[in-house]
Amino acid sequence: MEFLSGQNLEDVLGEDITIVDYFANWCGPCQMLSLELEDLLTRDNSIKIIKVDTDKHQELSREKGIMSIPFVEIYKNKKIATTFLGFKTKEEIEEILKGL
Repeated sequence: MEFLSGQNLEDVLGEDITIVDYFANWCGPCQMLSLELEDLLTRDNSIKIIKVDTDKHQELSREKGIMSIPFVEIYKNKKIATTFLGFKTKEEIEEILKGL
């Protein structure tokens, strides 16, 4: 898992599946989702996960129209394939990924 810092989001997207997790440190469901994503990485290390702190990246969050967190974008080959809002278990996320 890596955190978006000064770079553009498009510059850090992976070639296959990239999960972009928009979160805040004060958000309980965000922390729970983070644990599920970490566990997902232990099962499939071909997935790239990028975490975007919405408090630090307010402009990007506004651009994306993010009003609630956790908010997740899933990219396939650098194009948005799907999104979801709120907490999901690793099994639910795996089901989403199977459908891509």
